[in-house]
Amino acid sequence: MPTTPAHPRFQVVAHPLIRHKLSFLRDAQTPTKLFKELVDELAMLLAFEATRDLALTTVRIATPLEPTDAERLAEPDPVLVPILRAGLGMVDGIRALMPSARVGHVGLYRDHDTLEPVAYYFKVPPDVAARTVFVLDPMLATGGSAADAITQLKRAGAQQLRFLCLVAAPEGVAKMHEAHPDVPIFAAALDRELSDIGYILPGLGDAGDRLFGTR
Repeated sequence: MPTTPAHPRFQVVAHPLIRHKLSFLRDAQTPTKLFKELVDELAMLLAFEATRDLALTTVRIATPLEPTDAERLAEPDPVLVPILRAGLGMVDGIRALMPSARVGHVGLYRDHDTLEPVAYYFKVPPDVAARTVFVLDPMLATGGSAADAITQLKRAGAQQLRFLCLVAAPEGVAKMHEAHPDVPIFAAALDRELSDIGYILPGLGDAGDRLFGTR
């Protein structure tokens, strides 16, 4: 998988199905219902790669024919932490793969004048230090919200962190490398640059507005 020198733990998951679905996600004519379905599907496909090295444990089960050893995800269950509000759109697709995953929330919004993140909500399981944490946000633009969310999670004790996004800008990747070089990033695409007002180009517009029909 391609990496960028700006962050050696940044990975573009360039699967043909991801690239195909991303083309519809970017399309300005894609309606809200289809946009949400595509976000679900892309989040699920990204999660396949991001969960590749989750720990397993051996259990003894009985098949219809005989007893055998099998492997299951080791406890405790992972935690999905969407950055509100757009990150909520990625939760359902990943929970389809890991229905027992816990869900925390980090509430941040970006000040339109300064482009800096402003925190307003934080809730995660009390034993987050023992769990693998997947931080979710469709867009990695300036990187401020992602970096701030991960800082808050580390303060709460989280140690095993991974960040999943659909589209990233080089500026956001660089910001994450500066703030959290230890956190792997999984993305569907690395786009060209940020606009003067902090939007990813070519991007896909405002993911939250397109997910929730508020554009």
